[in-house]
Formats: sequence, structure tokens, C-alpha cells
Amino acid sequence: MKNTGRWWLAIIAVFAVIIYSLSSILLPFVAGMVAAYFLNPLVHRLERLGVSRTLSTVIITLIFFLLIATAAALLLPMVEEQIAAFIDHVPDYRHSLEVRFGPMVNHWLRQLSHKDFERLQGALGEHAGVVAQWALEILGSVLKGGLALMDILSLMFIMPIVTFYLLRDWEVLVAKVDGWLPKDHAEIIRGRLIEIDQTLSAFVRGQALVCLILGAYYGLALSVAGIELGLVIGLLAGLLSFVPYLGMLSGLMVAMAMAFAQTGEWTLPAIVAGLFAIGHLAESNFLTPRLVGNRVGLHPLWVMFALMSGGALVGLVGLLLAVPVAAIAGVIIRYVMARYLESPLYGGTERM
Repeated sequence: MKNTGRWWLAIIAVFAVIIYSLSSILLPFVAGMVAAYFLNPLVHRLERLGVSRTLSTVIITLIFFLLIATAAALLLPMVEEQIAAFIDHVPDYRHSLEVRFGPMVNHWLRQLSHKDFERLQGALGEHAGVVAQWALEILGSVLKGGLALMDILSLMFIMPIVTFYLLRDWEVLVAKVDGWLPKDHAEIIRGRLIEIDQTLSAFVRGQALVCLILGAYYGLALSVAGIELGLVIGLLAGLLSFVPYLGMLSGLMVAMAMAFAQTGEWTLPAIVAGLFAIGHLAESNFLTPRLVGNRVGLHPLWVMFALMSGGALVGLVGLLLAVPVAAIAGVIIRYVMARYLESPLYGGTERM
């Protein structure tokens, strides 16, 4: 048993080293794997209707990437237009905020002594320097070596090929991996793999649909309400809804700040709050129970930790792998804890 555990730890360690070492070229392959996993049930449905696996794969892959291209062609001009309008109106926002909060800030500053004012000014200057350095480091990492452009090109040309071949050969690959399982532990491993698949299918596929619906709703609702950058804020809020509450709260704060900067009054921010309240009620009472389910087994904090850790370690590749790795770790931890609770060590009958 000890040797088996060591083998599994060695396999996990080798896999982690490979991912970390090759993270700069893995993006289209990992993205293709995620897309293939997401689309596989649709291919199965076409197969049940009598369509061959290859033809089903061609149809689903073409429809999927045509939808992505169409959405990009429709959304990018609108996003560009909203960003340009926002940049043009930045001076107006600054003037509105100065009129609203300027007297309050000046009154507060007059209450400070000269020494306290100098301390506050020094602290602001120090933190501003840190923020500027952090921003420059991020910009440098994005632009370094033209990797951003290469990532986009690889996603455009390599990801569809990876998705097609994985979808076409999905059953063959699953059978091949199943044949590699150690015979003494094959049934136990199959049981855990089925549990992992159920967790991932419920969370990834279901939550992805929830994010798309929420992004469309928030983007359209904020744009109709007259929020500049409303489409951008709404789409980002929907995307961040992959982590429960994060998308709603972050989108609400940014949209309310934008609404207040535009008008200097509380009417538009109140409308924004109402729109996000409707979206949150629809998400918690209808979308998530119907599309995701209540037995996913992935706590929001665990998902958030996995996403932040994956992004910090290997960037965008880590973000794509974070949830599958979190699901696998969660299933393994639950299995180990169940075995521990059934063992004499927990029951107290085993002597030290």
C-alpha cells in the first residue's frame, strides 16, 4: 500500500512539473481540452440520433466556434465604442466627483494639523509609488516577448484542432486510460473518476451557462439603464460569477461607482442596485439550482483559492486547470476522510 501511495505521489509530482515547465505553450491544448469536455455531451446526443462520431464532432465543433466568432464580431465593436466614450468623459466624471465631494474633503483636511497632513501626504505618495510599480510589472509581464499575441493566435488556430481531435477520439482515449488502471484498485479509481466527472459536469458546464446568462443580462440591463461601460462591466460580472457572489458584488460596486460618477445623484445607482438584486435572485433561486444543482461538492472559497493559486502559478493555463484540479482534490480528500472515519484509528480501538 505504501508503494502504491508513493507511485501516485510520484505521478502527481511529475505531472505538476510538466505543467509548470510547459505552461507557456499549453494554453491552446488546455483550452481545447476544456472545450472538448464541455461539448462531449452534445456529440453523444447526435450519436444517439444515428449520426457518426466524426460527423457529430465536425457539426458541434463548427457550431461552437462559429458562435464564438459571431459573438466576438458583435460584441467587440460595442465594447470598443463604450471604452472610447468612457475615456472621453473621464474629465466630466472628475468634475462631478469634485463638485460632490470636494467641499467634504476640504473640510476634513482643514481639521488636520500641519504635521498630520504631512504624514498623510507621505503615506499617499509611498503607496502611489508601490501601486505604480505593481502596474508597470503587470504591463511588462503582459508585453514580454509578445506572448499575448502568440496566445491569441494559438487560441484561434490550434485550439479548434485540439478540440476536434479530442472530441472525435474521446471514447478511445477514455478506454485507453481505463485499460491502464492498476487491476487491484481499478474499481475504486473508476468510482472516484465517476464522482469527479459528476462534480465537473455539474459545476463547469452548469456554471458556464449561468455565467453566460448573467453576463448577457447584466451587460444588456446596464447598457439600457445608461451606464457607460455597462456592457463591459456586465460581461465581466457574468464571467466572475464563476465564483459565487464575486461577480455580483464586484459588478455592483463598479457599476454603482460609475453611475454616481455620471450623474452625481443616487437615482441611477439605486437603479443599478435593483438590476443586480434581480440578477442575484434569478441566479440563486432559478439558474444555479436548475443548471448547477445543489450537490456539486465545491465550496466557493475552495474554488476561489484554486483559481487564485492556479493563476499565480501558471497564469491563464492555471485558471483553466484550477477547477478540474480542485474537483479532483475535493473528491480525493472526501474519500480519504471517509476511509479515516471508518478506520480503527478514528474509532479509538487501535492501539498506538
